[in-house]
Amino acid sequence: MELKSVFPQGNKQINPTHDIKLFSGRANPKLAEEIAEYLGTTVGPMVIKNFADGETYVQVQESIRGDDVFIIQPVCSPVNQNAMELLIMIDAFKRASAKTITAVIPYYGYARQDRKTTGREAITAKLMADLLTTAGADRVVALDLHSGQIQGFFNILVDNIFATLPLVDYMKKKNFNPDELCAVSPDAGGVRRARYFAKEMKCPIAIVDKRRDKHNEAIAEYLIGDVQDKICILFDDIIDTAGTICEAAKLLKKSGAKEVYVCAVHPVFSGPALKRLEEAPIEEVVVTNSIPLAEGAPKKITQLSVAPILGEAISRIHDNESISSIFGFEKEYKG
Repeated sequence: MELKSVFPQGNKQINPTHDIKLFSGRANPKLAEEIAEYLGTTVGPMVIKNFADGETYVQVQESIRGDDVFIIQPVCSPVNQNAMELLIMIDAFKRASAKTITAVIPYYGYARQDRKTTGREAITAKLMADLLTTAGADRVVALDLHSGQIQGFFNILVDNIFATLPLVDYMKKKNFNPDELCAVSPDAGGVRRARYFAKEMKCPIAIVDKRRDKHNEAIAEYLIGDVQDKICILFDDIIDTAGTICEAAKLLKKSGAKEVYVCAVHPVFSGPALKRLEEAPIEEVVVTNSIPLAEGAPKKITQLSVAPILGEAISRIHDNESISSIFGFEKEYKG
């Protein structure tokens, strides 16, 4: 599906029967401004600051009584501060008599701890869901949740928006020969994402067998599929320390790949990530702006905006319209 066929040109016209109010925390205000521009509105005024001991203070500076409120706030670094800020914002809007409160979370932090893999571990993805619900959120809009089952951790409405449209659209514009392409999943858990990418690009798929002995340490040992003389496009949801992606890229080159490109939704880029990506045998790393890029990012990193996707989702929620139709899922499921 072409990106330009999904989103209309110009400002989005919002149903005037009741007001929509857009607000932003401090995690990614630029994305909030882009979403507001798409919707033809502005980001509402707020005071957000920290007391001397680190406590977060929030005050809404306009009336939102009876309005649909949408809060843009990814739970990215500093994770704990941004998570707490989001919860306090939700509480402020609830006490200001908002009609509905939707937490738009482009990056849902703590999502990777979504199950117990060994004894005496926490399941933080569920804990975050409980905290958001208790704070007063009526709905959550997330972008590419790390695992789909996280939606079941909530007792409120959850929309898991897929950011594959801009990534696929960008790669299509490179006009690669489909016969020379191969979509690659960097691990078994990402096969579904790579399969969707392969379907859109009309190319085969390969899978990297990844082993992880410690947190943030990945070893790519085996490759399932043929990548000889292929242009490989690795597709993942998160790049954290970049260990998984860089090890996979090295394995692909060792296995005969001609070029390696990387597409990922969330550029967490912790610790040695930027240095690893700079040194890795990767032509280009394409990510979204769900998280702001850190200073000093290598030139090989390209960042695409997800504002049109999130803006369209917000508009459709406000107007009680279908969200799944944005991605053509209704047609796909109906055959």
